[in-house]
Amino acid sequence: MTRILGSDRALHLGAALIVGLGVFAASDPVGAEEAGKAETHVYFGDLHVHTSYSLDAFSFKTLATPADAYAFARGEPVLHPSGHKLQLDRPLDFLAVTDHAEFMGVFRATSDPDSPASKFGLAEGINDPDPAKSRAAYIRFRIASMQGRTAEALGGDPALLPEIIRDAWDDEISAANVANRPGEFTSFIAFEWSAAPDGQNLHRNVIFRGDTAPLPFSSDVSVRPEDLWTYMEDARRDGHSVLAIPHNSNSSNGLMFPLQDSYGGALTATYASRRMANEPLVEVTQTKGTSETHPALSLTDEFADFEIIEQRFGSQLPVTNFAGGYVRDALRTGVTFQESDGFNPYKFGLVGATDTHNGLPQIDEARFHGNHGASDATAERRANAGRLRKYGASGLTGIWAAENSREALFDALARKETYATTGPRITVRLFAGWNLDGLEPGVGGWVSDAYARGVPMGGSLKARAGDGPVFLVSAAKDPEGANLDRIQIVKVWSKRGASGEDIFDVALSDGRMADPKTGAVPPVGNTVDLVTGRYTNSIGAVQLGAVWKDPAYDPAAQAAYYVRVLEIPTPRWTTLDAIELGLPTPADVPSTIQERAYTSPIWIEAGE
Repeated sequence: MTRILGSDRALHLGAALIVGLGVFAASDPVGAEEAGKAETHVYFGDLHVHTSYSLDAFSFKTLATPADAYAFARGEPVLHPSGHKLQLDRPLDFLAVTDHAEFMGVFRATSDPDSPASKFGLAEGINDPDPAKSRAAYIRFRIASMQGRTAEALGGDPALLPEIIRDAWDDEISAANVANRPGEFTSFIAFEWSAAPDGQNLHRNVIFRGDTAPLPFSSDVSVRPEDLWTYMEDARRDGHSVLAIPHNSNSSNGLMFPLQDSYGGALTATYASRRMANEPLVEVTQTKGTSETHPALSLTDEFADFEIIEQRFGSQLPVTNFAGGYVRDALRTGVTFQESDGFNPYKFGLVGATDTHNGLPQIDEARFHGNHGASDATAERRANAGRLRKYGASGLTGIWAAENSREALFDALARKETYATTGPRITVRLFAGWNLDGLEPGVGGWVSDAYARGVPMGGSLKARAGDGPVFLVSAAKDPEGANLDRIQIVKVWSKRGASGEDIFDVALSDGRMADPKTGAVPPVGNTVDLVTGRYTNSIGAVQLGAVWKDPAYDPAAQAAYYVRVLEIPTPRWTTLDAIELGLPTPADVPSTIQERAYTSPIWIEAGE
């Protein structure tokens, strides 16, 4: 059963994702049933930003400090590595500066004549005005330090490092606390743990709820995620609510969502419980690619080939293992474990971020100024930046919460009432439940009723006999962006040793209908002018919504459902750069893209 709501050009809106209550990573966070007693609002922000306190960002000639990053997110002008000031026309609601834990602040300190770091032998190379030489010095340092040759890499006494790192962390905490303005703007204390054995990315962003935090845990101490979880569990015992968010699973070579633990042992219920208590979310999209799925994993998904990057971090080695490296595949693996072993290690929600290394989060294709300091600071440099052309202007996190505060936003992150977008501020809601009959998105007090009678994105429902739960889904375009093409519900399932995925088009713009025999949907069209870089909103819908039941619902199957919302085609930043420079559109990247949003799933858990 599907009821598509509204008219052809402006379908009546309402948005909510129904997901059951998951394992919370915070200390007594507010659950969805409590959040539903208050009106929720969507807040947009970035949980993954690097400043000059990160070694690699400093080597890119990034200028911004953590304080600058928060000021930029609030809408203030900040100096870009290109030498001119940038300013957001639409400030963000929240931000987390996530500088790398590894030698945090050390390179920046080498430029301070009052710091002992300025006497290190590496100072000259790191501070060379030529970005290429500075970058080369950074690479030499990291290779040597990871080989245990830290003193040689520094050209100085490693005993000086703890104080430098402690001072940098104090600066990070202070900047976050000064920038935090409850009710107006939220700034989280955070860092990135940056393990990448053989360039196989295992990075996690670690986000704290409060105004204090212990010293960051570095991958130079351990590259095992289990050891990071121990650090986080110790932090919680000391009163610090904290969660971690893995990112760029697309570059993990299959290691991000493994079938074994980091010691080679079989996954257990204890492993699953620890992982979900510490990592309730995954970053599905950012500048270094989108990790929803891969064409080799989703053979029948016409939209799977989107912002795909198949290269390991910091090397020329390709990614060869796609299974274990993408979100949809991991969700499918998770429900398979649930069926076979009674636990789910991959019951996570979704967020998006930029991973900017400028300190300046930008997600608008038309205003993209690069993400890697001086190396891609101008259109001319980006045109000659090789693989950086494949990097995207992505992404954002949407959080449904009662207010814009650390507590409310963190608790929503912990309960997974979140979604990701590739940049546009698309508004999406999703609910599911057994008692939602009679509700329609956009009609009356449907949101409060859906909270009371169902679950939002990030939650779970117990399976029941019958024709399945009702899903309520709605989406509205970014007020300053492109119209919407469609809403899809993506399902992964497992039953009796078999598993699979299905995609349902539940709301389509422009009166289009799926072919009743093949299920194929006519394309929405494309209004992009590749000469001018302009497009029109003469196609697509301002709002879409649907009331839906799974026609293949099986109460004996474990399943998870998430929503994917697609915009109409718009020009990619590389196309706009080429037009600005009078160059041909690059042949190695698409000329246009369909920006999109991905919600956290709702799980339907079959009984024993």
